[in-house]
Amino acid sequence: MPRRPWAGGRSFITRIAVNAEHQAAVTSPSQLVVTDLVVERGGRTVIAGLSFEVYAGEAVVVTGPNGAGKTTLMRALAGFLAPKSGTIELRHSASDVAGSTGDDPASIAEQAHVIGHLNGIKATLTVAENMAFARNYLASGRPPSGPSGTTSEDCIGAALDQLGLGNLAGIPAGLLSAGQKRRLCLGRLLVAQRQIWLLDEPTVSLDTLSTRLVATLVDQHVTSGGIAIIVTHVPLGLAAYRELELRTPTATAVLAECAPIAPGTAI
Repeated sequence: MPRRPWAGGRSFITRIAVNAEHQAAVTSPSQLVVTDLVVERGGRTVIAGLSFEVYAGEAVVVTGPNGAGKTTLMRALAGFLAPKSGTIELRHSASDVAGSTGDDPASIAEQAHVIGHLNGIKATLTVAENMAFARNYLASGRPPSGPSGTTSEDCIGAALDQLGLGNLAGIPAGLLSAGQKRRLCLGRLLVAQRQIWLLDEPTVSLDTLSTRLVATLVDQHVTSGGIAIIVTHVPLGLAAYRELELRTPTATAVLAECAPIAPGTAI
């Protein structure tokens, strides 16, 4: 399937920038396709005529000022907010289309991890119990990732170690620091395998080292064929990404290819 050029709405996308070393050799036909998306909130049009697509093996960083519609876009992609018009589709091949406006409206949500502004952890459960809950609730019967014979407990233990929370597995999550709680929230990405990651400000409360960890997780995910769409005001230093910049409805918008952006460049 030939790739379509990235297209912007009438007044909302200002540019698509391609990071240096962008994966030009992605061959998987799987893609998330947004076409002529219009979303309203409180009777006000926030997103109008937005079109773009993301292939398996790609990361997209969504940027723009407050009020430009970044979180609204993420909520629409996740299925939390119904668009007024337009389509959001996850295509696995030319003949296999499942979208938010198709016959299976939950299909995208069932294949997506959504990390929002709130951590969504249970303060009275231990760190390990929170991870187990996320695993049981989100995995949808999928076997644990890892070598044959890997158990859910093995998967959870490995994830906690990667997040630097292994020595805190037995304490109530409510006793964690703000940064530790955020890392625990991100742990659900590791214990339940889903192709699409929708991350809205994933680095909130994180220090520099933990922010680098987020970049590592995203890089690993897209390298293995995943799709990541990330809203952030913080340079993540991803190995490869596209930038989707939104502006407020009153701004003049121009869609253009931009010069490559080196990893870690401020956006």
